[in-house]
Amino acid sequence: MTNLSKEQTGIIRTERGLTIAGTRITLYDIMDYVTAEYPPKFIRGLFDLTEEQINAALAYIEANRPLVEAEYHQVLQEAEELRLYYEEKNRDLIARIAAMPPKPGQEEIRAKLQAAKAKFRSQP
Repeated sequence: MTNLSKEQTGIIRTERGLTIAGTRITLYDIMDYVTAEYPPKFIRGLFDLTEEQINAALAYIEANRPLVEAEYHQVLQEAEELRLYYEEKNRDLIARIAAMPPKPGQEEIRAKLQAAKAKFRSQP
């Protein structure tokens, strides 16, 4: 194991929350995959982390599980509230766009898209 400083491999608190030092990746991003029981190697590759960074993140999560989970659930709740807010705010705009006729020359591609959507919906 290399001798890297804590700043390079540690967990810091930023305005975004608990973050892997030297990255913009939060522990809440990692928690999505930890709770889904993805292997550490997969998570490491997904976020392009070093071995030390993923180990520091997983060790921090395990050592501070109640705190991290509480913050993680708060982040999920805030994200859901934002999703609902913007869904409601944009409902009329989305309906107007959906009602618009296709642009000239796009009829064929729209028909293919509708057929693909129908096929996807019919699958169990």
